[in-house]
Amino acid sequence: MFADLHLHTFFSDGTYTPEELARHAAQQRLAAIALTDHDTVEGCARTEAACRSLGLEFLPAVELTCELSHSELHLLAYGIDPANAELLAAMDRFQQVRQTRIREMVARLNRLDVPLEAETVFALANCRSPGRPHVGRALVAQGFCSSVDEAFNRFLKRDRPAWVPKFKISAPDALTLIHQAGGLAVMAHPALNRIDYLIPDLVEMGLDGLECFHTKHNAATTMHYQAMARQYGLLITGGSDCHGMAKGKPLIGSVKLPYEHLERLRAKLAERAGATAVSRIGSAPP
Repeated sequence: MFADLHLHTFFSDGTYTPEELARHAAQQRLAAIALTDHDTVEGCARTEAACRSLGLEFLPAVELTCELSHSELHLLAYGIDPANAELLAAMDRFQQVRQTRIREMVARLNRLDVPLEAETVFALANCRSPGRPHVGRALVAQGFCSSVDEAFNRFLKRDRPAWVPKFKISAPDALTLIHQAGGLAVMAHPALNRIDYLIPDLVEMGLDGLECFHTKHNAATTMHYQAMARQYGLLITGGSDCHGMAKGKPLIGSVKLPYEHLERLRAKLAERAGATAVSRIGSAPP
């Protein structure tokens, strides 16, 4: 039995509907999946329902872009309560910032005589959490670029003329947000961020796990991060980081996390929930 715990839908920058994602997971004979859309939990209810109809286990999650010591990292928040008020308020702020960033990128494109309109990007994205890939797709759809790769290489990559820095919540604030929402915080694709030296600091701040299995991690890299996870007493997770057809081909099922790691993750969530309940009982007035 295997799981894929890093997946996206069209509620952020993926192309699959929740129902399509669940169907592909079933076709790959996965036992369980997690939805980790960027800065939104909108797709969790539909994905959970689709998984239930296909006999798949589902874990609600979200991916947050964070910053520590001027370095970017991504945290996957597993087992959060999608109805948590503080989480939803934070998601709303992050989404507003994302929409402002789209407008700023479009304004820069306009100054380069590329007459793309922000509303065209928002209509194409059709979600509250738009990102650069949606601008790239809009440039292709409007005939300004021949491919999303060209759009990024000409305009949207870091230091290209239409690039706008992305908002990042501080890592300590993100960890606090995740934990108060009942979740566990796992560092996503650590090899891509190249900040191993910050992992001990993150552990001190409350990091719960490392994403050791990932599409961009080869066997040696996976073993390296498994060793780090064991060294610091962290959970081991993994997933394909599938965005549907956004990156040319669907990646779901290309990374299969052994089910035992999901069981340990669920046990940790149950342990954390139990500790929280005891704490609340203990703090209640006599």
